[in-house]
Amino acid sequence: MRRRQHLQHLTLSLAALLAPALASLPARADRDDDGEFLILQARYGTEHRHVDVTERLREVARRDRRVRVTNDLFGIDPDPGRDKLLRIYARDRQGRELRFDIREDDWLDGAQFVGWAGGRWGEPGWQGDWQAGRPGDARDDGRDDGAFVILYATWGLPSREVDVTPQLRELARRDQRFKVEVERFDADPAPGRTKRLHIVARDRHGAERSFDYPEYSWVDGAQFIGWSRGDWGRGGDGPPRGRGLLIESARYGADGRWMDVTGRLRALARDGRVELEVSNELLGGDPAPGRRKMLSVSYRWGGEPSRTVQVSERDWLRLP
Repeated sequence: MRRRQHLQHLTLSLAALLAPALASLPARADRDDDGEFLILQARYGTEHRHVDVTERLREVARRDRRVRVTNDLFGIDPDPGRDKLLRIYARDRQGRELRFDIREDDWLDGAQFVGWAGGRWGEPGWQGDWQAGRPGDARDDGRDDGAFVILYATWGLPSREVDVTPQLRELARRDQRFKVEVERFDADPAPGRTKRLHIVARDRHGAERSFDYPEYSWVDGAQFIGWSRGDWGRGGDGPPRGRGLLIESARYGADGRWMDVTGRLRALARDGRVELEVSNELLGGDPAPGRRKMLSVSYRWGGEPSRTVQVSERDWLRLP
């Protein structure tokens, strides 16, 4: 009897410990909304043979944020022997419809899509027109289906980087897609280290955001306005000075339990500055109940290198 009571007590204790963590999981999924685009439909295949994979992609998204596009992923080969692609039809936050083409064997990063892991997307009955264009059409006819115009690009590490805006412009004129590697930029600012291509862009409403592509990943210029024409970027020997504040990333939490608050912090910026008291209410949740949390922000001011600051809960954050 005493042993049974002991086990019951242990079970209740474990349940009490796990309850806060389990309770936070749905809320964390609900906050997976920092992307720019809402998926309407996904199709996989070729121009003449393709299938709707919206449901399957939703299942995959619940498990992984980054997936490789293959026949095995979708459990079907709609056109054997042909190079296929995953075509995603989406709508941005302003209601415009866009299209993303991810070629077979390339990687898809769900971070750019609203509610990716939560699976709260897909529009029943919505039917995208595969014939509306082929990969590369935007390059050939000069259409501007992208959502962002590039301001500048750097290559390397936050502490050691070089401006590669001119090189990126030349790459864009030759191809819509390219692999990020040292040979492309003819520069290795951090030998032996894994570098990244950092692109700073502005959306159609004037808000700035950044895109980071790790070394050996692929860049697809379809999301950038005027990509192949190369009539973007600012002149000069480096990133422009005096641009103001650019929040690259922000997260809030403690003890390995964090939530992404990049979008929320950008929305709280006023006149190129941020001044606020760090709190659960302001940042939209409590990822680690009962613990004093930390807000970690990576940002740039003007053309200066990236900086990271950390501010404790109930303290004040002032940027720059």
